[in-house]
Amino acid sequence: MSPANGAGPALETRGLRKSFGALTVAQDIDFVLQPGARHALIGPNGAGKTSFVELVTGGLQPDAGEVLIGGSAATHLSQDARVKRGLARTFQISALFRRLSALENVTLALSERDGIAGDLWRPSGRHRRVIDEAYALLDRLGAADDALRPVSTLAYGRQRLVEIAVALGLSPTVLLLDEPAAGVPSGESGVIIEVIERLPADLSLLIIEHDMDLVFRLARRITVLVQGRVLVEGPPAEIAADPRVRQVYLGERERR
Repeated sequence: MSPANGAGPALETRGLRKSFGALTVAQDIDFVLQPGARHALIGPNGAGKTSFVELVTGGLQPDAGEVLIGGSAATHLSQDARVKRGLARTFQISALFRRLSALENVTLALSERDGIAGDLWRPSGRHRRVIDEAYALLDRLGAADDALRPVSTLAYGRQRLVEIAVALGLSPTVLLLDEPAAGVPSGESGVIIEVIERLPADLSLLIIEHDMDLVFRLARRITVLVQGRVLVEGPPAEIAADPRVRQVYLGERERR
């Protein structure tokens, strides 16, 4: 799962800018995600985290700047093309097909990856491999017991596991986890964390998260975004001790 060119950042942005009228959501963002990184992006509400993810994944086009995946230009690629380059994302709100089973959701992702989604449901022995691979992914994440159950019947934490399996089924080199524990009851979040900790070491992770306990448990490097700018970046101990970061979060708590 290492970058195709074998060297350099797995994901990089250079001078990324985006505005909506007078509102600037990204201001000259330089960001580097190294191969095998466990990197968190944090910031108060309205910091521009979601806009940054949309710019990286192709949901938004920047006004200026570059996006590179595995060292290759990706700024003007479609979302599908970026997925094929190795960039996958889970969503803040589950984006699964709720009427389909967990196994069917993962099988669909694998079929899209392999270009056989159009004839997946026609009888064919060659699809057995895809179904077996989908089941093996769910099993690896501890969700094999949910394979044949409709997603709509699963607890929210179990749905997040299926969503991670769908993302892994796209064979990414970079995985963006957008608030992986959002909406998950505290009793189930530990399972999500354990699954993330067991992901392949060569898979580059960018975790966008509000839960600071989760961030400091998982991340080896943290970038703090405030008003569309990078305020500070560094290892967790430095971020925790930085008075600017404390002020940002203290100010947010006082506004609530």
